[in-house]
Amino acid sequence: MITSPIWLPATLIAGGLQAWRTAVQRRVGQSLSVNAAGLVRYLYGLPFALALLAGYQLLFLPAPALVLHISAIGFCAAAGLAQIVATNLMLMAFAERNYIVGTAYAKTEAAQGALLSLVLLGDQLSPLAWIGIGAGVIGVMILSTGGRPMGLGDFIRALGAPSARYGLASGLFFALTAIGVRRASMGVVTDDPISAALTILAITVALQTLMQGAWLLCREPDQLRAVFATWRVSGQVGLLSSLGSACWFTGFASAPIALVRIVGQVEIIFTLGLAHYYLREPLRRSEVTGLLLVASGVLLALIGAGRGG
Repeated sequence: MITSPIWLPATLIAGGLQAWRTAVQRRVGQSLSVNAAGLVRYLYGLPFALALLAGYQLLFLPAPALVLHISAIGFCAAAGLAQIVATNLMLMAFAERNYIVGTAYAKTEAAQGALLSLVLLGDQLSPLAWIGIGAGVIGVMILSTGGRPMGLGDFIRALGAPSARYGLASGLFFALTAIGVRRASMGVVTDDPISAALTILAITVALQTLMQGAWLLCREPDQLRAVFATWRVSGQVGLLSSLGSACWFTGFASAPIALVRIVGQVEIIFTLGLAHYYLREPLRRSEVTGLLLVASGVLLALIGAGRGG
C-alpha cells in the first residue's frame, strides 16, 4: 500500500546516488579489505545520517520527540546485519570465476523481495506491477552478461555453481534488509515518512558501525588504521551513502518494497548512461535490449502502482 507520493522521487534520487557512491567507493576498495571497505560506508556515513535527522527535525518538524517502539530497534539491527551479510555474499560471488552468473542471480532481489513482502508484510501489487518486476529482472540479467551470449538454459545449468548460490543468497539478504527497514519504520509513530526513514537510518547505521567495527577490531585490527587514513575519499562515500540510504528508506517507508526496488533499478540506466556519454564507451546491442527491458519494467510498475495505489 502506498502511503505517500514521496516514494517515487525518493527512489529515483536513490538510484542516481547509489550509482555515484559505487563509483567513488571503488577507489577506496583498492586499498582496503572487504570488511574495512564496508565499515567505511557506515563509519563515515553515521555523522551525516545524524546530521540529516537533526536538521530535518529542526527545520521541518519543530514538534515533540518521536515515539519509537522498542521493536523498531530490533528490526534495525536485523536489517543492518542482513545488509552486511548481503554485501559480503555479493563480493564472494564476484570472487568466483563465474562473475556473470553470480551478478545475474543477485539481481533477482526485486522478485525475491516481492514474494517475501507479500508473505511477511501482506504487500499487494497489481498484475502490471508484477509484469514490470519480471521485465526488470530479465533486463538486469541481460545487462549482467556484459554482451556475452548466455541463454536461459545457461543460467539454469549454472545454478549449482558457487557464484550462483552466493548471488541468490545475496539477493535474498538484500530483500530481507528492505523488509527489516520497512518493518522498523512501522515502529516509528509519525505521519511523516521522511522523519520515520531518517530515524531508522540513523539507528541502523549506528548499529552497523558497531557490528562491522567490532568484527574488524577482532579479526583485522590492522585495517582500522587504513580506514582512518582514507578519510578524504571515505568521507565522500559516507555522504553519498547516507543521502542514498535516506532516499531508499523513505521509499521503503511509504510504498511496497518490490515497487521501490524495481523503480530503483534506474540506477542501471544512470550507470550505463554515464559510461556512454561521459566515458564514451559504446553500447552493445544486448545492453540496449537490457536497458529497454529495465525501462519497460519501471514504466509498467509505475502504471500498475497508479492503478492499484
